[in-house]
Amino acid sequence: MGNPIQFPNIKPSARSFTPGKYPSTDFESLDGTKTHIRFGNKAINAQLSLSFSNISDEEVHHILSNYQSVNSDWDHVIFNRQSAGLQGIPGTPGGVLLEYWMQNGSNEAGLKWRYTGPPTVTSTFNGLSNVSCSFVACLDAPI
Repeated sequence: MGNPIQFPNIKPSARSFTPGKYPSTDFESLDGTKTHIRFGNKAINAQLSLSFSNISDEEVHHILSNYQSVNSDWDHVIFNRQSAGLQGIPGTPGGVLLEYWMQNGSNEAGLKWRYTGPPTVTSTFNGLSNVSCSFVACLDAPI
């Protein structure tokens, strides 16, 4: 595993984010007693989807090259404010929280953003395409 790879600086037209869940399990005995055990203090499996509408073939190439680079060495993706679509979000608690997840999702002690699968590319017009990318945040142990 190498270093994190910067996602291309392309502003998405839509973004969907779901925070992760804390790993835990419930145990129930035959007499009905329940015990809940939580494994750790970091949420895992946060989901991020980015959609790009009518972007150029060159921008599509940058996204596909990023996917190839990240997955050839099993690296993870880091985002900046532009590539995560955080520009223009006012400093409300929701905007601050999402930015926190995006930035801390790529630090060495926390979650690592990885592609869940290859980007989907749909041609819309000569030289323009729509692209959808999906990511999951994984908790990787330091090497």
